[in-house]
Amino acid sequence: MTGSRVAALGHYQPAKVLTNDDLAAMVDTSDEWIRSRVGIRTRHVADPAETVDELAAHAGAKALANAGLDPAEIDLVLVATSTAIDRSPNMAARVAARLGMASPATMDLNVVCAGFTHALATADHAVRAGAARRALVIGADKMAAVTDWTDRTTCVLVGDGAGAAIVEATDEPGIGPVLWGSVPGMGNAVRIEGTPPRFAQEGQTVYRWATTTLPAIARSVCERAGVLPEELAAVVLHQANLRIIEPVAKRIGAVNAVIARDVTESGNTSAASIPLALSKLVERGEIESGAPVLLFGFGGNLSYAGQVIHCP
Repeated sequence: MTGSRVAALGHYQPAKVLTNDDLAAMVDTSDEWIRSRVGIRTRHVADPAETVDELAAHAGAKALANAGLDPAEIDLVLVATSTAIDRSPNMAARVAARLGMASPATMDLNVVCAGFTHALATADHAVRAGAARRALVIGADKMAAVTDWTDRTTCVLVGDGAGAAIVEATDEPGIGPVLWGSVPGMGNAVRIEGTPPRFAQEGQTVYRWATTTLPAIARSVCERAGVLPEELAAVVLHQANLRIIEPVAKRIGAVNAVIARDVTESGNTSAASIPLALSKLVERGEIESGAPVLLFGFGGNLSYAGQVIHCP
């Protein structure tokens, strides 16, 4: 087989919901201030004992169930995350163990907010090269664990969660060519560093880069896939905040597309944001099976990666 496709999706969010009013009791902020600046109303926050691999495994199990697959049928597990605490075993191996898989290849990818689209491209390449037949690709992050909850500029943004996709071999490609890259010289604009690690960013730098540079790159993603922006059924950008999502989507020119705005209820979940938002759109029946969907991740390292897929 010469192609690959996304066969099914799944997502998971922790039970605890943190509202803007809850945050206003913790730092100097308000519901109006948060909504007007980033468009977020709520976010889900994991219990301290709930690990990244646990979030990822829940989403992966749902994707497997939606695909009607047994875990033993997966031969590659990729987990995109930047919030794993331990170096080994990696999150992919832990997810495989939780799901009872036999002997898959297991790898983690740390490309922060662009992690899922990088991982999806990696799975696509592996499947098309014959190195794997079915892959479980997960974006999972526990941003609450790396957030300074006294910093109102960052704590209002983040949420926890995971999203997963099953990628399998097909005769006809269902995942378009990836366009990926980065701006290493500006990589410090988004960071998770220190002891203990803490999330910080240069908000205005990221905003200017995202809104001025990314629309043209996203249009090039469509061009590589042979799809016009106006033919897109949906656009799922990294759910950074509405002040980035809405102008970028408009400048792409996807005038007929559903625009994912899951950030309003989930916050910025980093690598989880794209598969989480996409899985919800599909679950609600907002995108027809087979329709073209633009996925475009961007963020930490000032990395980006995008591809057009056929909706499962």
